[in-house]
Amino acid sequence: MFKTRKTFNVLLSTVLMGSVIAGCSTKENTASPSDKPAVATDNKANDTTPIKMTFFDKNTGDAFTNEVAKEITKRTGVTIEIQQPTGNPSEKLNLMLASSDLPDLVLMDRGGDIVSKYIAAGAIIPLDDLIAKYGPNVQKMYGDTLKKTRFTDGKNYYLSNWYGAENEPVFGINMRMDWLKQIAPDKAEGGKPFTADEFEALLKDFKTKLGKVDGKDVFPMSFNGENMGALLGTFKGMWGMKTYYEENGTLKYDVKDPKYKDMLMYLNKLYREGLIDPEWPVNKKQTWEQKISNGLVFASPGAYWDFGTPNGVLKKAGGPEKQLYPYKLVGPGVDPAKTTLGPKSSLGWDAIAITKTNKNPERTMKLIDFLASEEGQYLLMWGIEGVHWDKKDGKHTPRPEVLQGFKDDWDNFAKKTGIRKWTWFVKNGKGSDGTPYDLPGRYQRGEIDQMALKNLSDTVWETSAYDNLGPAGGTPDALVSQKISDIMSQTITKVIISKTDTDAAALFDKMLADMKAAGDEKVEKIINDNYKKRMDLWK
Repeated sequence: MFKTRKTFNVLLSTVLMGSVIAGCSTKENTASPSDKPAVATDNKANDTTPIKMTFFDKNTGDAFTNEVAKEITKRTGVTIEIQQPTGNPSEKLNLMLASSDLPDLVLMDRGGDIVSKYIAAGAIIPLDDLIAKYGPNVQKMYGDTLKKTRFTDGKNYYLSNWYGAENEPVFGINMRMDWLKQIAPDKAEGGKPFTADEFEALLKDFKTKLGKVDGKDVFPMSFNGENMGALLGTFKGMWGMKTYYEENGTLKYDVKDPKYKDMLMYLNKLYREGLIDPEWPVNKKQTWEQKISNGLVFASPGAYWDFGTPNGVLKKAGGPEKQLYPYKLVGPGVDPAKTTLGPKSSLGWDAIAITKTNKNPERTMKLIDFLASEEGQYLLMWGIEGVHWDKKDGKHTPRPEVLQGFKDDWDNFAKKTGIRKWTWFVKNGKGSDGTPYDLPGRYQRGEIDQMALKNLSDTVWETSAYDNLGPAGGTPDALVSQKISDIMSQTITKVIISKTDTDAAALFDKMLADMKAAGDEKVEKIINDNYKKRMDLWK
């Protein structure tokens, strides 16, 4: 899963708005460059003479000069010049494409249409032959992922980042434990889900008993108005909904699921009862965080790591129990084990590709093969053996000062040492000795992570089959799809904040009618055609 805790939130919003932001996309094909790892014998494969490569990484612009960077250069002979804009990475990617001023390597979002643009323009090259000849570790580590990330022409143009299955939770209802202990002590320690009715009663109880702090009103629940993906993803998960509504084997927009209307009517009821922050639609992320940090919010939906900043403030001021912890909510009639609060794609979040202007593709693939190997992963994510970690009893063992460094100041420690700064070709899960590849993110779990694992591990589901099924970008059908997405996104907030349940229901029904008039059935046909092709190819 997990890139940086700053960027993953945005990516999840893209996945979990489902059809709300279905928009433009591309299709993928399947196949594998080779069933068996090849053994590189070419002299170019063993070349470690000094060479410089440029690498556009949308996630970081730090200089390639820290300890891990120097070790990579020492082992491969490659010095990397990192390119990253100070502005919008998407704008820079489009500008590079238009001007053909390309770096040697490029890292971009896998889920959008930027990859298909680069492929269509011939800006990135097929990797199949290079993988077959110089990528034995790539073949071993990626395995079937290579079959599922191929383009419609049957070729691999990129390698996934943050790929592989991982049973890690995502969304939940996050609540202040100290306050929860006062009104629902039997549920505060976790392990027992809340029903929709129980949660509503809990919010009412909180408002009555604990609704003021130092004379200020405390919101029973507030939302980050800039992250509708987290809001809808949490409550859709509560009702067991996924990216699309499947009816008689046909995929439809998620809002056509009868449970979707029930979900919005439930939120509208909570809003009308004064249990939701009335300012939530205009809450910027910073405003939302400030309200939580100032002790003015009891509960909020979203990914549990989104609360890292305000939880840090609350913990420092009053201890661990002042923090918001993630809990499971279950919709009416839903099996608690069939909630879908943990959407995860095993195909990853980023695409890393070699551009057409790269003059040394063989050396580049050899570099990639090293970084993608188990040895390379531990170097990127753990640091240098004998400096940052040691091998004890056959297992990678981090040095105490490294663990403490991440606890004290994650960002600066990563920048200084290089550990988890260069997150390239990252595979989720554990290495052959049972230790996780992601040292700071997975080795020692804090109290918030442990509660998420306790309450939400059984809510994880695989999203990759539903990724990018909409019309191809730049087509007339993509414009229709975008219009439908706009109709939904503009209506859903209005439904939640409607003054009466009658108004809410009428708005929702009008939304469905407007979607139909805009041509939603035509887009759904494209979605289903693409889905069928994908399922046939994945067999």
